[in-house]
Amino acid sequence: MSIVNSTPTPLPAAVRTGKPAMKPLLHLPNDRWKPLEIVFWLLPVAAYFLFPDYLVLISQVMIVGLFALSLDLILGYAGIVSLGHAAFFGLGAYTAGLLAAHGWGEPLSGLLLAALVAAIGGFLVSFLVVRGADLTRLMVTLGIGLMLFEAANKAAFITGGVDGLSGMVMDKIFGVFEFDLTGRVAYVYSLAVLFLLFVGLRRLVNSPFGLGLRGIREGARRMPAIGADVNRRLVVIFTVAAAVAGVAGALLAQTTQFVGLDVLGFPRSAELLIILVLGGTGRLYGGLVGALVYMLAQDYLSGLDPAYWQFWIGLLLIVIVLFARGGLLGGLVLLRDKFFKGGRA
Repeated sequence: MSIVNSTPTPLPAAVRTGKPAMKPLLHLPNDRWKPLEIVFWLLPVAAYFLFPDYLVLISQVMIVGLFALSLDLILGYAGIVSLGHAAFFGLGAYTAGLLAAHGWGEPLSGLLLAALVAAIGGFLVSFLVVRGADLTRLMVTLGIGLMLFEAANKAAFITGGVDGLSGMVMDKIFGVFEFDLTGRVAYVYSLAVLFLLFVGLRRLVNSPFGLGLRGIREGARRMPAIGADVNRRLVVIFTVAAAVAGVAGALLAQTTQFVGLDVLGFPRSAELLIILVLGGTGRLYGGLVGALVYMLAQDYLSGLDPAYWQFWIGLLLIVIVLFARGGLLGGLVLLRDKFFKGGRA
């Protein structure tokens, strides 16, 4: 004789209450690579063969894009506003430049040491940044940037001052690939570093740690209630962002074999903020898109009218802020969603 279990199966909450089940406010993003992402990274590979005369310019776009990624980590994901992020870019540039100028021209170790120096700087500054609110953070980061700029200017016997740091001799990458005047090796080198760091940062922001950063951005005062250490997370991401900015600065120094005092200047920090606003914050790809649009527009418009090219950049920025709050990338996402919704209706 068989015995049948007569215990009823519990009904889902949505069936018992007649209401849809609640969804979590924050959830881990899908970490799978989308087809458009793959196409995006194939474009610079194609550009290497299609636009050989513009390799130097596109290399600069990739370096600035990496720099923008570093700012997006603290602004777009953690909500930390900074007006002195060029300080870490400059630390990386001068570290790699001074090493190469004094006989240490091995590129990869130069990148690592530049990242280390910038990370130490970011770690020290982070304890000042996490203590204040937005205005305090703005003033602290701006002050740090101005102090480093003046220190580099005064230490002209080390940095070259307003004349810049030159005389760098770079070794071959892996002892095989030598930096050439056409910029081919620098292009591949910059693209490889950018892609590898992007993959790592993509995993970071899509991890539980990255989810915690989004929670801090949306409501830092509520995060301790769920056991999250807000200050520790902010210190970690600020240090990581500084290291990435240092790598970008080192790439600039190694590929151009020159470091100007402007790498530490406030205009570079302000320009970076414009680039990120143009592309869109909190998306990673926003910094890359913003760097591409800004630098190509700068190159084209300055060729047409060197005196007034900034007018058109300013106009573009106003249009983006007013009509595409999420930047160019956010606007494209909205158009895509609207198009597909319209297609299903």
